[in-house]
This record gives sequence, structure tokens and C-alpha cells, in this order.
Amino acid sequence: MLEQVPIDDLQPGMYVNQVLEQTGSLKMRSKGIVKTQAIIDNLKSKGILSVEVDLAKSKLPEPAVPPEPPKEKEPEVTKPVVRPVGRDSINEANELYSSAIAIQSSFLKSLKNGTVKDLSPLESLSQSLIESIFDNKDALSCLTMIKDTDQYLLEHSINCSVLSGIFCEFLGYDRDTTEQVSLGALLMDIGMSLLPDEIRNNTGEFSSDDWEVMKTHVEIGADLVEQCGDISDLSLRIIEEHHERVDGSGYPRGLVGDEISEFARIAAIVDAYDALTSNRTHKNSITPTQALKRLTATENLDQELVKQFIQCIGVHPVGSLVRLKSGKLGIVSKINPKDPVSPHVMTFYSVTSQHFNEVKRVDLSQYDDEIVSGVRPEEFSLNLPKFFKDVFINQMPL
Repeated sequence: MLEQVPIDDLQPGMYVNQVLEQTGSLKMRSKGIVKTQAIIDNLKSKGILSVEVDLAKSKLPEPAVPPEPPKEKEPEVTKPVVRPVGRDSINEANELYSSAIAIQSSFLKSLKNGTVKDLSPLESLSQSLIESIFDNKDALSCLTMIKDTDQYLLEHSINCSVLSGIFCEFLGYDRDTTEQVSLGALLMDIGMSLLPDEIRNNTGEFSSDDWEVMKTHVEIGADLVEQCGDISDLSLRIIEEHHERVDGSGYPRGLVGDEISEFARIAAIVDAYDALTSNRTHKNSITPTQALKRLTATENLDQELVKQFIQCIGVHPVGSLVRLKSGKLGIVSKINPKDPVSPHVMTFYSVTSQHFNEVKRVDLSQYDDEIVSGVRPEEFSLNLPKFFKDVFINQMPL
């Protein structure tokens, strides 16, 4: 059922089809459910007077009912405790991550073939990732650090989705907002899939012409997702603005400061972090700790958000490969908020004897040992993805 609704009567939850009256010339990029009052206020500020609402597609709250007499106070519902990294939790996260790779790969193939009907597979994937973030965050975080160079584009989008979700949860955003951010991060580089292979797989410096082609992936991606169906304005802005920079040096529009959505500024940080910690065809990875230092020195990123991001994932992020003073290698499995330099580590390799050991969980705050440095798997000729999936997850403590 379609109905003309004055802008003053528009409510969160209503499904907007089109603008009917306005004093300006705003063109709506997509139709869909209005998520927040802030979006309505923004429409008012752009001169929108009335819109067409599809009541059948709207999701309005149930009418208020009279309050019941006061009951005995029930105990407060506490936030679910995130499970520690163990064999079961890491296997669950690994299954989800592998499924995510398959779903994303299938979606991109369908996109190239022109057979995509809607975004529902990736929306469902984003919801599953967020569910795991709220329940199994540390195990999922581990997997974002076990990188396979041959699957960079697929893994990068999933890692950015996970990291954005973790960061938004840390910042206190509600589940719906966190899901929208996660979906936007999952889709933000989707335009890369339609660039010429020689651009996408370039191993050297870009020529000025090639760089201009590379930058078009933003607008291509935004157009693609709009053609695939409804997407929230929040998710769309992440796709459109994740390469904008606060000093105006970004692209495609050279936006400055608060002209860039906060969520796009979040996406820019996780995009840079995951790229720095990944081996790519043209550049080797650096350790997570080095990457965090690099972010703090990158002035065109939102430095207040960078500081909060470091607080969120820790000085030695979960999943980091580290070398201990005792001569062991380990993977960080849990950060210690009270002692950030002494996280929990799963040790598995002796640098001294150059052989693998039984996987053991060590709380560094309780042992006379410490992290000497972060390391890259290549420094010890480790095929970390293969070792992790074939050995590590089967030997780790329950």
C-alpha cells in the first residue's frame, strides 16, 4: 500500500520509494527502510517536503500498550561473555570463515556473469559474522590474521567486515548499525572485481592513467550494489567514501573532515590495517604492531578513531604471530586489558631447536616470559595458513 507522507510525519521503520515534493533537487540514491531519525533530519535539511511510503514493506514498531502493574525487579541481563579461543571455538570460526570465502567467491562470479538478483547472500553472511563477533570474537579475530596471498581480495573484504564489526561493537553501536557497517565493509571493494586483470593484479607502480582506472572501483562498486537491490544509506556511504581522507587528499570527491561519514572513516582505518598486514602481489606484509604504528603516523586518517582502534584490538592484536623471550613462537589468543603487553599466547614452535612443539596456552601476565617482537611467518619459512588449518587447530587445548 503506497501513501504520500509529509516529511514531518516520516518515522524510522518506514519504507521510502521516492521523493514526491521538495524545494531542492536531491536525487535519492536508493529506496529502502529509513533506519534513524538522523536520516529523516538530513532529508528535511535537503528540502524534502513529502515522500512516497510503501506501508507493506515498512517495519514500524507495534502500537504501545498500557503499562502493566509493576512486578518484582528481575535480574539484569548481562552481556554474553565472549568464549576463549579453544579447539571448539576456533573450529566454529574456521567453518564460518571458510563458508564466507565460498559465499563471497560465488557472489563475485555471479556478478561478473550478470546473474546477481539481490544482496541477500551477503546480507546473511554479514549477519552471521556479527553474530560470531558478539559470541566468538577472539577465534574469528585469529582467522583474520591467517592470510593466504592467493585469496587476498576475498579475504580482505571479509577481514574488513569482521574488523569493522569488532570496532563498532567496541565503540558501543547497536547490533543493527554494526551489521550495516559490516555489510558496507564487505562490499566496499566490490568494484575491483570488474576492473581489468592487468590493473587488479598489477605488481609494480601504477602509471597515472592506470591509477585513474583503479580509482573508478569506488563508483563502479556503488553503482553495482544499487543495481542489486536495496541497501541502507549507511552501507552505501562506506562504499562511496572509504577512500576519502580527512585532509581532503582522498578520492573520488576529495571530502574533508566531518564531510566523510564516521563509519567510512572507520572503514578507511581497517582497510589500511588489513592491507598492511597482508602479503600482496606488489608489497610484502608488516607485523600488526608495525601496522598500528604506521596508522598513527598516517595523518590523513582520523587519528582519534585510530587511537580507539588500537585500544580495541590491543598492542598485540589477537591472531598476531609473536616471538617470546624464551625463544618460542606463538599466536596471540586473547588480549589482557589490565596488562596490554602481556596477552594470552598459544605457543607452538621453538626458535632455538627449530622444531614444532605441543600447542600450549600461556597467560604472559602469570609467567616469567614476554613478547620480544612481532614476526612475519616468512621469517621462519612457515606456511601459516596450511599449518594453522592442518595442525594448530587440532592440537590446541579445548
